[in-house]
Amino acid sequence: MRKAIALLLAAGPAQAGPLFVEEAGFVHEYVGGWEHFVGGGVAVLDCNGDQRPDLVMAGGAEPMTLAVNRSDAGAPLQFETSTLPHTDVTGAWPLDVDGDGKLDLAVLRAGENLLLRGDGSCGFERANEDWGFEGGTRWSTAFSATWLDGAPALAIGNYVDRTDPEGPFGACDANELHRWTGEAFAAEALEPGFCPLSILISDATRSGTPMLRMSNDRHYYVRGGSEQMWTLSAEPRLLTEEDGWQTHLLWGMGIASRDLDGDGTAEVMLTSMGDQRLQINQGGHGWADAPFDRGTASQRPYTGGDGRPSTGWHSEFGDMNNDGRDDLFIAKGNVDQMPGLAHDDPDNLLMQDADGRFVEVGDVAGIASLARGRGGAMVDLNADGLLDLVVINRRAPALVYRNVSTETGNWVHIDVRDAAPNTRAVGGFIELEGPYGTQWREITVGGGHGGGQAVGHHFGIGDLTSTRARLHWPDGTVSPWQELTAGARHRLNR
Repeated sequence: MRKAIALLLAAGPAQAGPLFVEEAGFVHEYVGGWEHFVGGGVAVLDCNGDQRPDLVMAGGAEPMTLAVNRSDAGAPLQFETSTLPHTDVTGAWPLDVDGDGKLDLAVLRAGENLLLRGDGSCGFERANEDWGFEGGTRWSTAFSATWLDGAPALAIGNYVDRTDPEGPFGACDANELHRWTGEAFAAEALEPGFCPLSILISDATRSGTPMLRMSNDRHYYVRGGSEQMWTLSAEPRLLTEEDGWQTHLLWGMGIASRDLDGDGTAEVMLTSMGDQRLQINQGGHGWADAPFDRGTASQRPYTGGDGRPSTGWHSEFGDMNNDGRDDLFIAKGNVDQMPGLAHDDPDNLLMQDADGRFVEVGDVAGIASLARGRGGAMVDLNADGLLDLVVINRRAPALVYRNVSTETGNWVHIDVRDAAPNTRAVGGFIELEGPYGTQWREITVGGGHGGGQAVGHHFGIGDLTSTRARLHWPDGTVSPWQELTAGARHRLNR
C-alpha cells in the first residue's frame, strides 16, 4: 500500500512538510500472549559492511526476522529477509561487545538472554559460553550498555517475576548489571526493581560519570516504586532526594534522549499510558517537566475517533526535514484490550517549530497507523539524506515508510570509530555547528522500546552547505575540528 499526502507547516517560512510512502516489501509481526504484551523492537545495524542499514526484528512467540537492505541510493526500499532461530524475543540492540569492529547483538527474551557474535556478513552465532555470559531465565524487557574502565558493562531490565505465585501485581523482578572481568561477564543484582520497560546509560550531567536511568511500569510496581537513577560505581547505588534526584512516578514504556536547547546536556522523552513526558535537563540530577504547550504530551489520539488516553511505546528524536531542529516520533498502541485506553491510537510525528514547540503532522504525513505500535526506528535506509521510518506492530504487519519529502534542508552523516575495545566510542559526544547554534549528540546504547541503532549519526543542517564537527571521546580527549561538506557521509576516527 502506498500513501502520499502533502502538508504546509504554519510556523516559520512556508515549505513542504514531511511526506512518507509505505514500502513494506516483507511481512513481519510481533506476536504472542501475556509475555509479549510488551517489547517488540527493532535493531538497526550495518551487518555486512555495505553502508546500508539492516534490520533485526523481534518476533515474540515467532522467530526473529533479519531484513538485509538491498536498496539502491535514492531508490524505493528493498530488503532480503530470512529468520533467525530465536523465539520469545522481546528486543535486540546492536553493539560491538568484543571490540573486533563487527557489530554483535544483545537479544532479550522471556527466557534465556543471548549475546550473538556478528561475523561481518549478517551471520550471528551464540556467544554466551565464549564470553561467559549468564543469560538467566527471567522476563527481560530493557537494555543499555557502556564501557567502564575500558570494559563493556551490560545493564538488563527485567519485568514481572513469572515465578511469583502472588504476581503479577507487585511482583517486579530484580534487574542486572553484567561487567566484563577480562575473562567473563560477572552479574550483580540491581534491587529493588520496579518493572522497567526502558533503560538508558547516559552522562546526562556531563560530569564524565555515566548513570543508569530506568523508566518503570507503574502498572505492576503498584506502590512504593518510582523512576530510578543508579550510579555505576564499583557498588552501584540508587540516587535519592539527598543527591538532588526527584521522585517521578510513571507508567514508563520508553526513553528517548537528545539535547534540544544546545547547552550540551540532553533532555529525555518518557513514553507512558496517558501523557508522554518530556523532561528538561536542569543540571545536576534535576529534571523539570516541559510545559504542556510545548506540544509533546500527546495524551489522546489526534485522529481515528477514539477519545480515550493514548499509550506511548518507542520514542525517538530525529530531524525529518533537515531544518536543523530535532523532531519526535512516538509509536502508539493499546497494550492489548485495556478498556480505559484508546484502541485506535495513531503513531505520532511531532515536528519542532522555530519556537521549540512541537506540532502533530502524523496524519497528513501519512504515518498515522492505528495498529498496536511497539518498537521503531528513524533511519536513512536508502542513502538519500532523509530519515525513513520503521514501526514494529503487535499482531499486525511491521511498517516501513520511505521519506519522500521535498524542499528539505541539507544534511551530513557521521560515523565514529575508536580503537578497541569501545570501537563505536559509546559514551562520547559529537559536537556539530548547526544552523541555529551547536548541536550535541551523545553516543549511547539503549533507551527506546525493544531496540536501538548503531549506524552512525544523521544531522540536518538547514541551508548550510558545509559545517564543522569534532568528537569528545569517552576518555575526555577532544579531536580537532573537521570540515564536513553537506550531503555526504563522513568518518570521524580517533
